[in-house]
Amino acid sequence: MAKVTEVVQALAQPIVEENGCTLWDVEYVKEAGVWYLRLYIDKAGGVSIDDCVAIDHAVDPVLDAADPIPGSYTFEVSSAGADRALKKPEHFAACLGSEVEVRLYRAEEGRKEWVGTLTAYADGDVSISAPAGEKTFLKKDIAQVRLYVRV
Repeated sequence: MAKVTEVVQALAQPIVEENGCTLWDVEYVKEAGVWYLRLYIDKAGGVSIDDCVAIDHAVDPVLDAADPIPGSYTFEVSSAGADRALKKPEHFAACLGSEVEVRLYRAEEGRKEWVGTLTAYADGDVSISAPAGEKTFLKKDIAQVRLYVRV
């Protein structure tokens, strides 16, 4: 049986693309006792609130008809954000050469957070070029990788 996120992605992706956006990620999580189904979208030039509303209104009835999730949940459509999480191989491929923040489960060299330019991704392992030099992190040690936004 397919995961909820995979079923929702298959249903939503064509609709998102028809609306001129790309589907970055689908998340189905429980927070404070409430289930949330979130679509994260992207678009060249940025996502507007109008894009989110249009996709929400187009996808919601399709989800209601297909009923891929038993029970109640809150449905949200959001921009993937400038500091978006990189989760899938295609995310890493699209962001090669971009500045990222790698968060680790355990500190390496006294640090749990590393910032550098994404230079490689292979089977979950992530390599960056940082001021201190090249660094590769193993998949098992990585808690999260996000695009890094300088302020």
